[in-house]
Amino acid sequence: MELKDLFLTPLYLGLFYGLAFALRKRFTNPLTRKYFIPALSVKFLGAIGLGLVYQFYYGGGDTFNYFSHVSTVHSSLSDSFSIWLRLLQAPEIPDGDMLRYTGRMYWYKAPTEYFVVKVASICSLFCFNSYAVIGLCFAFISFAGMWAMYVTFLRIYPLAYKKFAIAVFFLPSVFFWGSGLMKDSLCIGALGWTFYGFYHVFIAKKNVVTGIALGALGAYVLMSVKVYILLSFMPPALLWVFNENSQRIKSAALRLALKPLFLLLGAGAGYLGATGLTAGDEKYDVEKIGERTKINQEYLTNFAANGSAYSIGEFDGSASSMLKVAPQAIVVSIFRPFLFEVRNPVMLLSALEASLFIWLTVSLLYKTGLLKGLGLIASTPLILFSFLFSIVFAIGVGINSGNFGTLVRYKIPLMPFYLAGLYMLQAKAAESRRKFKRPIRLQANSPRKLGQLATTE
Repeated sequence: MELKDLFLTPLYLGLFYGLAFALRKRFTNPLTRKYFIPALSVKFLGAIGLGLVYQFYYGGGDTFNYFSHVSTVHSSLSDSFSIWLRLLQAPEIPDGDMLRYTGRMYWYKAPTEYFVVKVASICSLFCFNSYAVIGLCFAFISFAGMWAMYVTFLRIYPLAYKKFAIAVFFLPSVFFWGSGLMKDSLCIGALGWTFYGFYHVFIAKKNVVTGIALGALGAYVLMSVKVYILLSFMPPALLWVFNENSQRIKSAALRLALKPLFLLLGAGAGYLGATGLTAGDEKYDVEKIGERTKINQEYLTNFAANGSAYSIGEFDGSASSMLKVAPQAIVVSIFRPFLFEVRNPVMLLSALEASLFIWLTVSLLYKTGLLKGLGLIASTPLILFSFLFSIVFAIGVGINSGNFGTLVRYKIPLMPFYLAGLYMLQAKAAESRRKFKRPIRLQANSPRKLGQLATTE
């Protein structure tokens, strides 16, 4: 970071907060309004903190590599705006005028990384190419997507607005790693838009135009940056649609008969979507994903720093070995590192969150009962979707990472969904227990009244 960041950051913070206060009334209600500015503030804190940690703790890293590329693209403006535009278009074979710039960017031929550079370059055009302000722009973009995620959860469980705020906004790893000039910031925001769009188009069938626009934008960003997030999202989301529709069939016998068909269609559509999205892709083609996962896991394990490597057992890249190590991958992604495995401050933060997940999971299943808890999950489509997405994603990142240093970043998309799933299961279990109690008279501050207030749309 440079001296100009010290002067520009407070100025742009004021502009962003002014915009946020102007938009708050439009996107909040009396119960959620108090979370809008604090949630945005922790995103800004995460963006600035990430830059400081990479500069003074790590001594460099990907975030500054992105900024170096952005600075190169920004410098082309001194020649002409048309060169800057062509650099954003990123033709496979750059013309002569572009070569002096593309030769200094080793990520020019890496589409996923260069997509981040293109987004950041557009931001740099309006902030004098300031690293800190570009980080704030990424935090604002990420916040917009995560607010869409929050609103979607509230649409279904409005009374859990406090706990959903914790799950979506206030997990330290999520707002730290998902806020600055990194892939993760764009991806978790895009996941929020995709979740919003999928729910409103296919489940609620309301605000369809907005849902299509935001869902398509989110899916496009995920396909451009980390398509495996979309691959993990699709099958559970399609199963969610089929489960919701099956519950609207009044005949229990017909519903039971059609259930296997819905499961088969969901799995088939998910597979076709996955193969269609990744066919020919060097990194994510389904036919190569096991092989590349093995290579990545070995590389990251061998070069893990500060003793943060972990092992999930023998893995040769085949589908059978992936299934064999899947349980260990789930445990390592959701419930580790354990506190006794901590080797540095970053691991401590992740270990505290993992401990929270362990405590909530064990205590909830203990109070509810394992079989009853699984029954509630299976009978509630959104809870089932949240846990299935978390598990599918946990398997992928748990196998692919190999060390806790990278895992803490890779796993942040699953964390809001897993914690939200636990909170929804907790509410569902409490609701089930209340059915055995004598009903009470509805008062002014009843759940029905609060539910109406908590619905943003």
